[in-house]
Amino acid sequence: MRSFFNPWTIGLLVIMAFFSLRSGTFDHPIDWLMSIVMMLPGIVIGLSFHEYSHALVAYKLGDDTPKLQGRVTINPAAHMDPLGLIALIFVHFGWGKPVQINPGNFKKPRRDELLVSLSGVTMNLFIAVVFTFVLKFYVMSTGYSSVSAGMGGTVWMIIFYIIYINLILMVFNLLPIPPLDGFNIITEVFGLKRTDFYYKIYDKGFIILMILIVFDFTGRIMTPCIMFFLRLLSNITPFY
Repeated sequence: MRSFFNPWTIGLLVIMAFFSLRSGTFDHPIDWLMSIVMMLPGIVIGLSFHEYSHALVAYKLGDDTPKLQGRVTINPAAHMDPLGLIALIFVHFGWGKPVQINPGNFKKPRRDELLVSLSGVTMNLFIAVVFTFVLKFYVMSTGYSSVSAGMGGTVWMIIFYIIYINLILMVFNLLPIPPLDGFNIITEVFGLKRTDFYYKIYDKGFIILMILIVFDFTGRIMTPCIMFFLRLLSNITPFY
């Protein structure tokens, strides 16, 4: 995924921050701060493992670029973009440092680029599934009544946010719009790099994505998908 850091991003963040202020997001700063504290583990885990999986798969397929850049690690410091993290906290739209790869190092570039693109969203789904079982075990071991209030409820929310945020990252990155992984996936599946369409969309993809985010088209698309996966996970192993 290409870096989000450019003038368009700054403009978008200013607009989104304005709407956040207008909507009253920060009217209750203590409640807002508590919600951020509970979401932060999910944000760090989701972004770190997403980028780590890209780096690991690329490295295993023959590209040592991520290894040379210190990205084949789960250390959040290697994957966190400071501006992206701040943006995610304040306007609920952010990003990590995109993993750089050199397709020329792959034995089968088209197949291997597809696998690298799929690895991030697959990791997010895997984490969501794992923490669904963690949450189920936590509820069963502590008792249903103990997680309804106090510290028990806080722990429940932290684990739930890990699940929820990883599903958000998975669904968001699957949108078929540059610079997201979803566009890279359909590019390799359908061989779009051989078409003019690819380059026209790729050059304008970031602007398209920003417009969709500002007018909440992404939210309207993503919310039903995220709720579908939440219901699916809760049906497999109920955690409330």
